[in-house]
Amino acid sequence: MSTVADRDVAEESASDFTSRRPLDYLPGLLLLVAVGVAGKYAEVGWLALAKHQHWRVPDIEYVLWAILIGLVITNTVGLHRIFRPGVLTYQFWLKVGIVALGSRFVLGDVLKLGATSLVQILVDMTVAGTIIILAARLFGLSGKLGSLLAIGTSICGVSAIIASKGAIRARNSDVSYAIAAILALGAVALFTLPPLGHAIGLTDHEFGLWAGLAVDNTAETTATGYLFSDEAGKIAVLVKSVRNALIGFVVLGFALYWASKGEADELAPGLRAKAAFVWEKFPKFVLGFLAVSAVATAGLLSKGQLTNVGNISKWAFLLTFAGVGLSTDIRQIARTGWRPLVVSVIGLVVVAVVSLGLVLLTSRVLHWGVGGA
Repeated sequence: MSTVADRDVAEESASDFTSRRPLDYLPGLLLLVAVGVAGKYAEVGWLALAKHQHWRVPDIEYVLWAILIGLVITNTVGLHRIFRPGVLTYQFWLKVGIVALGSRFVLGDVLKLGATSLVQILVDMTVAGTIIILAARLFGLSGKLGSLLAIGTSICGVSAIIASKGAIRARNSDVSYAIAAILALGAVALFTLPPLGHAIGLTDHEFGLWAGLAVDNTAETTATGYLFSDEAGKIAVLVKSVRNALIGFVVLGFALYWASKGEADELAPGLRAKAAFVWEKFPKFVLGFLAVSAVATAGLLSKGQLTNVGNISKWAFLLTFAGVGLSTDIRQIARTGWRPLVVSVIGLVVVAVVSLGLVLLTSRVLHWGVGGA
C-alpha cells in the first residue's frame, strides 16, 4: 500500500524541503509517535480486554493497529496541512529502520539469501512484467502507462514509477493513474497476504520471501512481513532491498526502449553514461544496510550496542507504519479509473501466485536457503 504521500514527496522539490524550518516537522513527527505508541498500547489493551472477558480473539499486531489508527484519522477528520511535513518523513524513518536492521543479519546470510532471492526476483519480474504489459494493451491503456504499471508492480512501487517518469517522458496523468493503482494494490496485499500465509502453512522464512517478492512498496513489504512475524519481517526487508537494487537497471531498459521509438530522451552513448544512470537510480540506503551488517558481522559492536541499534530499527519502523496509515487517502484511490485498477489487480494476482510458486519450489523442492537467515 504505497501512499499518496509518496507522490507528494516526489513532487516537492529538494529546495522546498531545505527551506523548511525544523519546527515545521515537529507536529507531524509528534503525530507519528502518538499513532505508533497508540498502536502498541492498542495491541496490549486488546489482548488484556479479551483475556478479561474470556474472548477468543486473534492477536492483532501493533503494526496493523498503527496503520488502522492512521487510516481512520486521515479518512475521517483528515490530515491538516500542519502535520504533512512531519508525516512525510516516514519514508526517511523507513530507510533508517532498514539500515539499522542490518545489525541483525550476518553478512554471509545476507549474501546467501540475496543471491537466492535474486534468481527468484528475475523470474518473477520477467513473468509479471510481461503479463502486465499485455493486460494493459488488452484493456486499451497507453504503452507508457502499461510500462509504469509493470515497473511499479515488479520492482518498487511508487518509487520506481517516480524514477521512471522523466526517463521515459511519461505524462503526469499516466503517472497519477499508475500511482493510484499501486496504492490500491498495496492495501490489498497488506490485508490479505498474512492470513493467506497462515492458511497455506508457510514458515516465517517462506512468508518473508513471499512478502519480499510479492508486495510492491518497501513500507508495505515491511509491514506485511512483520504482520506475520518478526522473523518474516526481517526476511521480507532483505528480499525487498535486493529488488530495490535492480530499479536502475529496469528503468534503464524501459528508457532505452522508449528512446528507440523516439518517445523518450536519448541517453548519452557509452557504458560510463549508462552506469551513471543506474547509480543515480540506485537506492543508497541498501549500501547502509550492508555496511551495518558488515560491522556487526566483524564483531565491532558489543551485545549492548547491537541491542540499541535493533531498538532504533524497531522505533523507526513504528513511525513508518504510522506514516503509512496517515498518508493513505482511500477517497483519492477510489477516484482512479477502473481500467488501471483492473490491470493492477491482474498484476498483483500474477506476482503473488508466481512468487509463491517460486518460494515453495525453492524452499520445499530444491531446499534453497533452508535454515537460512
